This record gives sequence, C-alpha cells and structure tokens, in this order.
Amino acid sequence: MSASQTSDVPTLLVKIFGKDRPGITAGLFDTLAAYSVDVVDIEQVVTRGRIVLCALVTKPASGIEGELRATVHSWADSLKLQAEILSGTGDNRPRGSGRSHVTVLGHPLTAESTATIAARITGAGGNIDRIFRLAKYPVTAVEFAVSGVATEPLRTALATTAAQIGVDVAVVSAGLHRRAQRLVVMDVDSTLIQDEVIELFAAHAGCEAEVAEVTERAMRGELDFEQSLHARVALLAGLDASVVDKVRAEVRLTPGARTLIRTLKTLGYQVGVVSGGFTQVTDDLRERLGLDFASANTLEIVDGKLTGRVTGEIVDRAGKARLLRRFAAEAGVPLAQTVAIGDGANDLDMLNAAGLGVAFNAKPVVREAAHTAVNVPFLDAVLYLLGITREEVEAADLA
Repeated sequence: MSASQTSDVPTLLVKIFGKDRPGITAGLFDTLAAYSVDVVDIEQVVTRGRIVLCALVTKPASGIEGELRATVHSWADSLKLQAEILSGTGDNRPRGSGRSHVTVLGHPLTAESTATIAARITGAGGNIDRIFRLAKYPVTAVEFAVSGVATEPLRTALATTAAQIGVDVAVVSAGLHRRAQRLVVMDVDSTLIQDEVIELFAAHAGCEAEVAEVTERAMRGELDFEQSLHARVALLAGLDASVVDKVRAEVRLTPGARTLIRTLKTLGYQVGVVSGGFTQVTDDLRERLGLDFASANTLEIVDGKLTGRVTGEIVDRAGKARLLRRFAAEAGVPLAQTVAIGDGANDLDMLNAAGLGVAFNAKPVVREAAHTAVNVPFLDAVLYLLGITREEVEAADLA
C-alpha cells in the first residue's frame, strides 16, 4: 500500500522487547502470517543484548483480532519476551519538509551533551525521526535523522551549541547526494601529518628560530602567505638536497590518516592533498598512501643544493580553493559533492568552497567559519561525518 492508502486504515502496533536471540523476527512474523495481515512498517534495535522489535501491521479480519493478540502474547511468553499491542489508524505522520543528518562526536559523549543537542534541534523547529550509533571507538558517534527544519539554519543553531558543550556536530542535507560525495581533499601540515614540513627542513638548516619568527609575523598579519613562504624558504639556501630523504623519514602521519584514506578508497572515493608545503614531501605521500591528487609548492634544487627559492605556481589560500575545483573537475565530481579538511586560515577558502568543509583541530577562527569541526585527535573520525559506520571501516580493512 502507498502512504495515502494506509493513512486511514486501522492498524496494530506490535512491540516485542526482551533478551535478544536468533529467530525472534522470523518467529513474530510467522505468528502474524496466520492472520493475513500486511506489513506497514518495521523497526528493530538491539542494545547490549536487548531487542526492541516494532511491527506496524494492518488489522486482521473482523472477529479475530482478539485471537491474534492472544497468540502473539503466548508466543512471546514462550520465549520469555514481553509484548505490547496497540490499536490505531494509519502510519507515522508525514515528516516535515527539510531533512538533515546530524552527526555528533563525543570523547566521551555524555548524557548532558546529548540532551543539549536534542533540545537545540527541537528549539530550532526540528523533529528527531531516528537515532542510531555509527561508532563506539575511538570516539562515540551517533547520528540523528532530523526533519522539519532546513539544513542551513539547523547547522547554524547547532554550531554555537556544539562549541559551548565541547562536542563535534556536523549537519548535512539528507538525500542520495550524501553518499555521492566522491572527492575528499585535505591539507597536509597539521592535518594529514602531525608536523610542519618547513620546520623539519629548518631543523636541518639550524634556523628553526628564524623560521618560527617569520611564521609568527605572518600570523600577526605583517606578511601574507606568499611573502612568508619566500622569507622562510630563503633561510634554507645551501642545504644539501639529501635532506629531502631525511625529512620524508621524519614525517609522522596523524592518527587515523591511513584508516581514513584506505576506507575512502575502498568505498570508491577519490582522495587528494593540497599543501603550502613542498612537492618533495607530498609526492612521496601520494605514492605511499595511494592518493589520486597532490599539489604543493616545489623547492628549487640546483647542483644538489636548495637554492632558497620555490618554483612554479604558489599554493596559497586562494590556490588551495582553486586546486579543489581543478581536482573536482578532473574527477568528474560536482563541487557540492566534495569534502575539504584543513586546520589553518589558509584553508578557509577551500573549506568554504567544498560541499562539506571540516575544520580539523583548527584555530578558533577556522572552526567558526567551517561547516563543521572535528576536535578529537583521530583523522578517521571524519568518516562518521559522511555517514560511514565503524563496521564499514572494519570491513574496508579486510577488503
């Protein structure tokens, strides 16, 4: 039956709960089959070995409803389960317009923060239609299916609340496009890896303090990114090119980075990196991790020495957004179906251009401007924002 056909039809809600075991679902519907009822809806949840099974069915022919009720209760008693049967009309009320997935990450996820998020959804005019867990480790991730409010105002309402209570919340529109986000592009320094690559080079050149001072001037707004890049790279002049292999060996991937990329690739996503760092490192990461795209600045090397200059197109804040668009075009993915991940102010244009921009352990200004933020130290937590469950992650590991 269609929704319109069941709206005025008398129905029974059959609810079974108790200790879970194999065969309960089949047993209930075998019992109901004897009364020629139609199934309108089914929901089943198992939590810590306890099952709640709800079946919404049409009422049986006149005169045998009492027999159906008695039979269901008898069957449930035989399995030491409880049964509740409620009469009514039709199905669930139609969902309100505007549907979103709200993903909440906690480390841990407390009852207080969950209550606050739920109340904020209601206060924004939304209705929670369904809740289920995506992951229990390394973070707890749950997803709320929400209707009745448009995605953007709901995202705005929850962003402030999330920052106040210390949980990560992502709000994305429901629909097929969510699973069609087939390109993920991320920053490298302090995102894909734990390090700042230029500082690794500076350590070998003995100019860490000078590089840090230039970086600080850039943070104060005294230098733009391109100026600061040239100033810092100039301090590396004369360094032997053999240092490149040493820096590559020193690079430390962020926890969860391999899992994130492996899972995305197994599920058919394309993955790329853009960096204000150097191709001497990103090209190596591309090969090691099986990335589809990689772009960065290039250190000039002449006669086996770093010249203190970079060559080619500068990858700065605007350049990262430009490269995201280029990668999306090459991958054949609409920009609205891309995901960008970064931590710094020079990632903001890219985060805002993507369909979903994720600030990863980012500066406050970046967290406030991005679509969502992840503040746990595990890069693979981004997978849950895409609706990918821990079970799917583990299955990808075995693929």
